[in-house]
Amino acid sequence: MNAWSSLFASLFAVIGLVIIALLGVAPAVGLGTLFGVVIPYVAIAVFVIGIVVRILQWAKAPVPFRIPTTCGQAKSLPWIKADNLESPYNIWGVIGRMFLEVVLFRSLFRNTRAEVADGAVVRYASAKWLWLGGILFHYSLLTIVVRHIRFFVEPIPSFVALLSSADGFFEILVPTIFLTDIAFVLAASYLFFRRVFIPHMRYISLANDYFPLFLILGIGITGILMRNVWKVDLLAVKELAMGLFSFHPTVPPGIGSIFFVHLFLVSVLLAYFPFSKLLHAPGVFLSPTRNMANNNRMVRHINPWNYPVKVHTYEEYENDFREKMKEAGIPVEKE
Repeated sequence: MNAWSSLFASLFAVIGLVIIALLGVAPAVGLGTLFGVVIPYVAIAVFVIGIVVRILQWAKAPVPFRIPTTCGQAKSLPWIKADNLESPYNIWGVIGRMFLEVVLFRSLFRNTRAEVADGAVVRYASAKWLWLGGILFHYSLLTIVVRHIRFFVEPIPSFVALLSSADGFFEILVPTIFLTDIAFVLAASYLFFRRVFIPHMRYISLANDYFPLFLILGIGITGILMRNVWKVDLLAVKELAMGLFSFHPTVPPGIGSIFFVHLFLVSVLLAYFPFSKLLHAPGVFLSPTRNMANNNRMVRHINPWNYPVKVHTYEEYENDFREKMKEAGIPVEKE
């Protein structure tokens, strides 16, 4: 399957999911309980169990070598200045580098692009757009997830209300368009178009690269449409969400088909998440290239896979062949 086939197959798959949800909750079919209760519960179960299984698999994987990724001066002689973030030699350096990686995407910020110029000269330049798109996407998603807490609890926590007020500070249109909703869709669109219009990215992109992007875009677009165009009954949505959260689910009438499409796409994303490339957040903490200190010059690390090997020392070798060594003119330590 080439790049374009992967793209259109993923697009049609997401469109098919939207059609399935619309047909399923149509009054003539009446599968609101399936799409509003059963599928979300199954998706959450798959999400939790899948993540736990993947983390346990990673945690049990043996790491016989100390292989941290470094790009700075390691600690050696006292008069040579070491870089404890680029080449951490203690736990504090590891924590500092991990914090900057998780919170600020530090390695992505330092990303460079390579271009072949005239005369087959390779030139390197800074590439900050990918970092900006990535950090905008993740922090917008985090903000949106936190804002959605208001649908699951009553009373609404003060920090959620404060975050919602800050997110809609500019009060664009009525109801207010949240800035993170726009940023979320724009960032996801940038990540998609980057794969389409950059030739080498398009060449290596597969269906499992495009499918989650279309799925995320579908979730963001349906969320915006549900809030600003085809409005739904928010009280009914909260009743459904609180029922799911308290394990007393009910499907109030008149919520609106667009909500069930949105919820179905979210459920598909949750179920797909543990088995996809999206599961990189726990991987950062369990990656030996990130969670190890580069202290090979200070501590001798023994490979736990090494097995006892019977050796033949030089002293034993000389004892066995001393006379022959003398005859051949080879110097020996003992006469």
